[in-house]
Amino acid sequence: MGPGPPDRQPAQISRRYSDFERLHRNLQRQFRGPMAAISFPRKRLRRNFTAETIARRSRAFEQFLGHLQAVPELSHAPDLQDFFVLPELRRAQSLTCTGLYREALALWANAWQLQAQLGTSSGPDRPLLTLAGLAVCHQELEDPGQARACCEKALQLLKDRSPQPFLAPFLEAHVRLSWRLGLDKRQSEARLQALQEAGLAPTPPPSLKELLIKEVLD
Repeated sequence: MGPGPPDRQPAQISRRYSDFERLHRNLQRQFRGPMAAISFPRKRLRRNFTAETIARRSRAFEQFLGHLQAVPELSHAPDLQDFFVLPELRRAQSLTCTGLYREALALWANAWQLQAQLGTSSGPDRPLLTLAGLAVCHQELEDPGQARACCEKALQLLKDRSPQPFLAPFLEAHVRLSWRLGLDKRQSEARLQALQEAGLAPTPPPSLKELLIKEVLD
């Protein structure tokens, strides 16, 4: 759970012991000093799957993650961000590409909440990718209002950034959804046209769905 209204639902992730082990190993290799003071819960050889052992280990891993988040150098580490967000994004992308939009929507929404509650960037384009996934799923599930709202959030994130691959597809989607809902589309339309006239975007631009399919999540 992160800062925000008390009624906000906590984001949820499911990770195996081996995932935690890999995270610990990677962080130890990169941050020997800060990691020296952080203990890692060890696996027991016997009675490994009793309710008592699992509950104790769960508390230990909560403390482990809490200690990592408390050290600024570690909390901003790409490996820690990937641990929280990357598996969700990959599963959401796969489900979206296969047309399972309702299942994908839940994962995109959870990934968005994770990124918001972590309060640190999980990669320069991952919030945009997440909003693209949300917009595509809402649109496919016949909810153009929510799809348009996701486009507007993305365009706010892109407001002070130089043109990049997501900008034209979000503008194009915003224009199309605004037209469908009978809302003002002139500003996005003018911005898209300016990009195309400057040779910074193709005509027509790729759709958000095409962008999602081609995006490689490392």
